[in-house]
Amino acid sequence: MPPRKSSSRNSRPASRRAPARPALAHGSRPEQVYTRLRDLIVQGLVAPGSRIVETEIAARLGVSRTPVREALQRLQQEGYVMGAPGAQQSRLTVAPLTRDDVHELLDIVGSLEGLGARRAAELGPDARRNLVKDLRALNAEFLKAGKANPVDHSRLYDADERFHRCVVQAGEGPRLIALHDAVKPQAERYIRMYISMLTGDIRSSVEEHDAITDAIDEGRPDAAQQAVETNWRHAADRLARVIEVVGERGSW
Repeated sequence: MPPRKSSSRNSRPASRRAPARPALAHGSRPEQVYTRLRDLIVQGLVAPGSRIVETEIAARLGVSRTPVREALQRLQQEGYVMGAPGAQQSRLTVAPLTRDDVHELLDIVGSLEGLGARRAAELGPDARRNLVKDLRALNAEFLKAGKANPVDHSRLYDADERFHRCVVQAGEGPRLIALHDAVKPQAERYIRMYISMLTGDIRSSVEEHDAITDAIDEGRPDAAQQAVETNWRHAADRLARVIEVVGERGSW
């Protein structure tokens, strides 16, 4: 007697089975799914313009569709994914990378980090001295990563991120850090996607980091804030020029 279909499915050869997916860490499932999906989008592992299918994401992460749906709603609110206008059913895609968005996002990041730099420059002399020592070491690491041959773009980005994060954390404002955590990954999408075309201008970034550090070292809050905002405005300009050459990814 031939086996029932349900038994046949359960007994298919191991070589034909889908590869096992590691379970998410314990805790809030929607939060875990949100963090994992956001990381995939930010790192470019789910490309701009890619369609998001709940069932495929659920299978990939080994969870039900409910936490996936909740995570996608949050990602849509934050601008990582977007719905197709006029579609009868919910059809989500990873948000494209556009010139207009890069200016908005990097200006916001610059404003937030500028506030952190202002507060850092208002610290006492001993705290500023320790902070400046760390910032100069981080900027030296950033320069070293940029001068490597070949350039490790992931290492270069991480060095730049640590420099800026050090400035924000020095401000010690919980609201500032929370806002920064919410917005910075969206800017990170752009930088990681296009960083291979930005490394020719590394000296300008190093000099701008030095200006930030000098202002903090000298206890000049206005100058520190302005230096950070200038650094991010120039980064937005550089990214916009690259996007103009290679195109807006995910918008075709």
